[in-house]
Amino acid sequence: MSCTGIPKGAKPVTNFQVNRYLGSWYEIARLNHSFEKNLMQVTAVYTLNKNGTIRVVNSGYDVKKKKRKEAVGKAKFVGDKSVGRLKVSFFGPFYGSYNIIALDDDYQYALVVGNNLKYLWILARTTTLPENVRNNYLETAANLGYDTTALIWVDHTPQP
Repeated sequence: MSCTGIPKGAKPVTNFQVNRYLGSWYEIARLNHSFEKNLMQVTAVYTLNKNGTIRVVNSGYDVKKKKRKEAVGKAKFVGDKSVGRLKVSFFGPFYGSYNIIALDDDYQYALVVGNNLKYLWILARTTTLPENVRNNYLETAANLGYDTTALIWVDHTPQP
C-alpha cells in the first residue's frame, strides 16, 4: 500500500546520485503534520542497506515532552535510480512519497515534497540556509501551489 504520487507540475531531479545524498541532513523548514508535532532540532540520516534500500532515521527534540523522538524507516526508489523519486515507509507496508524536486550540485540543499501540497521539507547539510537558496526554494514551492507562509522554520538551538 502506498501513496507515491507527486504534485502536479513537480518534477523530481534527474542525474541523481544516491551515494552523494546519503548522510546527515538538517530539516530547515516543513509544513505542519502530526508526526513531527512539537519537534525542533530535526535531522534525517540516510544510509544504504545491503539490499539496496535506504535506511532512514528521523529524529527531533519534542519541546512538550522534553525528550528526543526517533523514527526508523526505509526508502526505495520509484523507478529509475537516477531520478530523485522514492517512497518511504515507517509503518509496515505503508509508503509515502519522497520526491526531491530541487538539489544543488554539491548536494548541500534539497527541496523535498510528498504526494500532495500538504508535505514539503527544506533540508540542508548544516543548520543554516543561504538566502538565495531559501528564496529559490520558496519560489519553486509557491509556483507549485504550496502555502509557503505556513512553513515551520525549525529551531536548531541546543537544549540544556
